[in-house]
Amino acid sequence: MEIAILNTSGEQTGKKVTLKDEIFGIEPNNHAIYLDVKQHLANKRQGTHKSKQRNEVAGSTRKLKKQKGTRGARSGSILSPLFPGGGRVFGPVPRDYSFKLNKKLKQLARKSALSYKAKGEGITVVAIGLDAPKTKDFIAITKNLGLDGKKILLVLPESNPAVALSARNLQNVKVVLASNLNTYDVMNAGSLLMAADSVEAVNQMFGL
Repeated sequence: MEIAILNTSGEQTGKKVTLKDEIFGIEPNNHAIYLDVKQHLANKRQGTHKSKQRNEVAGSTRKLKKQKGTRGARSGSILSPLFPGGGRVFGPVPRDYSFKLNKKLKQLARKSALSYKAKGEGITVVAIGLDAPKTKDFIAITKNLGLDGKKILLVLPESNPAVALSARNLQNVKVVLASNLNTYDVMNAGSLLMAADSVEAVNQMFGL
């Protein structure tokens, strides 16, 4: 699949870049995407939640009332989960939510996400260049490309402080390096904005 490279004014430069079918043209695997996104979100969880169980709540341990003769249920301690201020039954405890996935499955998930974007014409390739970090200039570029108001994932081949700082304050724009591209970011973005050289960097990431 060939796609035209645009300049920052939204006009075609006359050059094209090839999106390889092995990456951008496969049959998407929805379950692989689900597992990769699930792992990404699970790995971000702190897992520091904690509630006090019965043996951790502060309070008296005396028996509340006599065992028999009250015509009610037996009650031995105010720390029981049945009473306000008592311990919580099977409450959350600190734990690690992260889990591992096979490398090939993660690659399949990333290729599937990129293929979805390519099929939906959600990929724009631009010859981007900013001499100095200016948010106003970057906003003008997104408007020229017809991406104004969309959630944008900007993919760069290498670190570019001018571009990164220009987009840092924009809530709907996220900047990533091609080597750090992941399934969650691709699927979460409304449009994939790729610098011209980042296409080759993505190919190298997949060993193609």
